[in-house]
Amino acid sequence: MKIALICTEKLPVPPVAGGAVQLYISEILPYISKEHDITVFSLSHPSLPNEEIVDGVKFIRVNAKTPPRYFKKIKDLLDNSFDLIHVFNRPRWLPFLSENLSNTGFSLSLHNEMFHPDKIPEFKAVQCIERVEFINTVSKFIADGVKKLYPQAADKLNVVYSGVNVEKYSPNWSSTGMANKLILKKQYNLLDKKVILHVTRLSPKKGTHIVISAMKKVIKNHPDAVLVVVGSKWYGKNEEDEYGIYCKNLCNDISDNVVFTGFIPPSEIPQYYNLGDIFVCASQWEEPLARVHYEAMAAGLPIITTDRGGNGEIFVQDVNGLLIKDYSNPDSFSHYINYLLSRPNVAEELGINARKSALNKYTWQRVADEVFAPVKNIDPGTFPNKGVITNPSLDMENRSAASNYDNFFSSEF
Repeated sequence: MKIALICTEKLPVPPVAGGAVQLYISEILPYISKEHDITVFSLSHPSLPNEEIVDGVKFIRVNAKTPPRYFKKIKDLLDNSFDLIHVFNRPRWLPFLSENLSNTGFSLSLHNEMFHPDKIPEFKAVQCIERVEFINTVSKFIADGVKKLYPQAADKLNVVYSGVNVEKYSPNWSSTGMANKLILKKQYNLLDKKVILHVTRLSPKKGTHIVISAMKKVIKNHPDAVLVVVGSKWYGKNEEDEYGIYCKNLCNDISDNVVFTGFIPPSEIPQYYNLGDIFVCASQWEEPLARVHYEAMAAGLPIITTDRGGNGEIFVQDVNGLLIKDYSNPDSFSHYINYLLSRPNVAEELGINARKSALNKYTWQRVADEVFAPVKNIDPGTFPNKGVITNPSLDMENRSAASNYDNFFSSEF
């Protein structure tokens, strides 16, 4: 099939500036391009050409300063030569993009709760569901949320868990992993320290402040423990806001036991996982399913995370991770961190099992096999939902809203 992948408007593909959706697209391309003719549409970036063909995949990157302009430009570039147009994480715009493409199939990948009423009006959600051939979600949590709001979507929903390039991540017990650990520990002056690794965006919903508070209790029992926070406010740059300043101020009395690395380029992230002895994710919101879990798994780290949203779906308690239900309580985190620091054999077993999970269940090959599985054996000419809009009155409302692109898009951002 000739397939267009429509990336979100915030970051480019490949993920030179980071981004979970951008990484997802980039990692499945080597596999899906063997079977399909792929064109990837994404935002432009100074380090990348606006158009290029790499390993048989065509990349078209558009220069747009606002989300409405981005999607208007994408719409103008699409035509009926595509058998399938797969839109990432933007159901709100799918009816708009498909407006004049009655001979083309559409599908959707959801990485967040994008069918929430705050994200999309009901009439647009219904149109999207009617128009698509299938909807992939990164977790059962996301799929269940859509199904609860729109039961008619049930037959089109498919849970496709994300993946990780296990070849890029060396477990700590490997020679490469041990070498990476030594280099980074020297760089950050952490020799003879036990490192609690927290790879994150600095945002209240990611819970960095909770982990810092937990560390104040951890170091009473383990004074050689150090928290390393990898990340910044946003992808691709080192920006600091009030929350970041608050987190650093929270460390004033334990400054010797906390390191903030700031933004680390995506290409360097895999080796940073070797810096850790324990990995902590402290999601305070109902996380769709944070991809840092897959990365920590691939690095063979014992993982402590919150049982929020879809996070718990890829873990078995005490087998390949430790799940915290009392997610906003620093004591819950300090308890598990102390538990693993005092029991290195338990930590090692959790890490080994986590690595096995990555190898056996969460490779990009598996993701690529599942992305277009719903239409794998269907002739694109017979896609049942091409051009389907069953309620013309809703379509007229949609057209009216779309007549002003800025108004059409503004409520989502």
